[in-house]
Amino acid sequence: MDSRILPADKIKDWIIKAEEETDFKYGCRPEDRRPLSHYMNFGIINLDKPAGPTSHEVVTWVKKILHLEKTGHGGTLDPNVTGVLPTALGEATKITSALLSAGKEYVCVINFHDDIEPEKVKGLMNSFATEIWQRPPIKSAVARVLRKRRIYYIDIIESQPRYTLFRVGCEAGTYIRKLCFDLGEVALCGANMAELRRTRAGQFQEDTLVTLQDIHDAFYISTEEGDDSYLFNLIQPMEKAVEHMKHIVVRDTAVDAVCHGANLAANGVLRFHSDIVKGDKVALMTQKGELIGFSETLHSAIKMAKLKSGFVAKTERVAMPRKTYPHWKKT
Repeated sequence: MDSRILPADKIKDWIIKAEEETDFKYGCRPEDRRPLSHYMNFGIINLDKPAGPTSHEVVTWVKKILHLEKTGHGGTLDPNVTGVLPTALGEATKITSALLSAGKEYVCVINFHDDIEPEKVKGLMNSFATEIWQRPPIKSAVARVLRKRRIYYIDIIESQPRYTLFRVGCEAGTYIRKLCFDLGEVALCGANMAELRRTRAGQFQEDTLVTLQDIHDAFYISTEEGDDSYLFNLIQPMEKAVEHMKHIVVRDTAVDAVCHGANLAANGVLRFHSDIVKGDKVALMTQKGELIGFSETLHSAIKMAKLKSGFVAKTERVAMPRKTYPHWKKT
């Protein structure tokens, strides 16, 4: 695998169990234009978090600007850290947990406490581009237990005697501040993180970032001038947040049953990713690519392909409103 590819980039293979046409009288493909009200209640803004405020404060400002009842974010950034902070609007807050498992990318400045030759820094960082052990720092929201995390790549952008600017792609839950500390320990001189910016969370990258000012201006133009085009350009469909996950595609006639909380039966499955194992958290999708919700798989992909009856996944959370597709008793 290319060392610069995060798991979210990998093209997954499909197992096709059945094929049928979807009915375009129901639902809507994410890439098609939906009503603005849908985006405002089921959309995600790829927010460029500024330095200073907490992640919670920033998404609260978005809520106030857009006059929404609730907003949420997909992965906390420390107050002084900037960059990619996917912000869910309305009912899309139900799916922010999906982004917590997505791979992340950061640009960081590390401050070594003594002069180090560039070649030594390069060799040092290359040695960390593997699976590493980390204990979360004291100021963290998780238990401070030793755990493994994968560093997919570390690329040096610029290096000076005591400061190095580098880009790192890593597994979710990797603490870059702790990574810098460990680099300093191995270098035998100590080091600390001087500056950090997140450049990617799953499929949300810097090329679609918007600022708080962008959101304020777009909302003003929409409400005062009646031009919604700027808001449309800022909000992405919530399906973007699950592109890195394993998927099961559900036939139209089974969608509303899942929306009512029913577990997914074998005869409701059309296709699924071939690397699914029992116990995986997967995204349930319609044939049009809409997110229905999340389930825990009860079987591996190989066994799912053979099942003709029974349940294949336990529904855990529903994102799609009921009656988006016809009631299963009427189909």
